[in-house]
Amino acid sequence: MTFRVVIPARYASTRLPGKPLRLLAGKPMIQHVYERARASGAAGVVIATDDERIRDVARAFGATVCMTAADHRSGTDRIAEVASRENFAPDEVVVNLQGDEPLVPEALIRQVAENLAARPDASIATLSARLSTVAELFDPNVVKVVSDAAGFALYFSRAPIPWDRDRFGKETRAGALSGYWRHIGMYAYRARFLKAYQQWPPCGLEQVESLEQLRALWHGHRIHVAEALADSVPGVDTEDDIARVEALLRGG
Repeated sequence: MTFRVVIPARYASTRLPGKPLRLLAGKPMIQHVYERARASGAAGVVIATDDERIRDVARAFGATVCMTAADHRSGTDRIAEVASRENFAPDEVVVNLQGDEPLVPEALIRQVAENLAARPDASIATLSARLSTVAELFDPNVVKVVSDAAGFALYFSRAPIPWDRDRFGKETRAGALSGYWRHIGMYAYRARFLKAYQQWPPCGLEQVESLEQLRALWHGHRIHVAEALADSVPGVDTEDDIARVEALLRGG
């Protein structure tokens, strides 16, 4: 199996402007992500951006860059433009690796691609990990996912799902965490699905939750969710995250 990686990278982050170019252990964040993607065994890696500053830095460290439109509604829409412009084959497996994941394990990039390749009935493959704290469960920045018996997603939400009626809402919200899963925001698609995706306007659920994968579920497409085979470190969204990742990188 072969696959490609596309890394969508925006400069205008709301919480951390210029995030892809922030230095971590002497390198811009986007370079760390690119090097992880290259080490995954991908047949090709492309950085997709609408910003010339990101383009210039990425080209300086040897990356392939595709300049895309500035008005994309999501990273998936941006990747769909790349797949169209680069003329990816319809069955090509394309991995969406966020540009703020400088510590992503290479094994997870391969896993999500292999997960999709093994499931012809899925339009998207993604990953999840067990929640370890109650704080994560009730944190709206931690996306939760529930799946069916075959591992296909039923729903993604920023809310704590499933809602434990008998435990939550009482004097304590702490309950057993064995049935709760954190979504890891990495996706694999086939290029032909991306072509269809970019034709659909955002659906109501996607807009309410601000979760682009809900557009696929809304249109009846299946998303397979596999348990991540390696530990993942959350991406970078705040100055505190910058300090945390910097320390991890310098510590090896």
